[in-house]
Amino acid sequence: MSTVRVIIFAKAPQAGRAKTRLIPALGGEGAARLAQRMLQVTLATAQAAALGPLQLCLSPPPDDPAWAEFDWPSGVELRDQGEGDLGQRMARAVEEGVQVGLPVLLIGTDCPQLTSELLRQAAEALSRHDSVMFPASDGGYVLLGLRQSHPRVFAEIVWSSASVASSTRERLAELGWSLFEGPVLEDIDCPEDLSKVPAGWLL
Repeated sequence: MSTVRVIIFAKAPQAGRAKTRLIPALGGEGAARLAQRMLQVTLATAQAAALGPLQLCLSPPPDDPAWAEFDWPSGVELRDQGEGDLGQRMARAVEEGVQVGLPVLLIGTDCPQLTSELLRQAAEALSRHDSVMFPASDGGYVLLGLRQSHPRVFAEIVWSSASVASSTRERLAELGWSLFEGPVLEDIDCPEDLSKVPAGWLL
């Protein structure tokens, strides 16, 4: 099995601040509970994949009171996302990750379909390609794998738009990096996505 560093980008599941586009359907507390469940499942999925070092890149920082009730598993590295837009924060995380000599798989917490088996598939593909992407049906992506870092990958992209994946493909092509694309998966972002949430997650 190919060894990679898995970096999970996560926002604290605080009522009124987490999954705000779901608040009209679930209320602030309900959206926060779903966000917490998705974070817990994503973390468990990444641990089960057992691909290498696992890092949580958090907003706010890990020492913020918002995370006080979380009992993080041993061996998981906690980092602050830091300042800047999403692209700047992800670029920094990838740069820091590859500096230790391992390829990076960058994921969020919004995709229940992202299984340990798919993470292993991505890691294996990254051993043969410069980059890996699992697109999202809304035009974004749920996973991006990179063997090296370059700020251009995340530059001039309109985040949270339907052009994120296509713009990223263009950046990778500009750099001359080979790309493996996995299956198109479903993110949980808007009320119309709630039908895709696994049974029991909204209780």
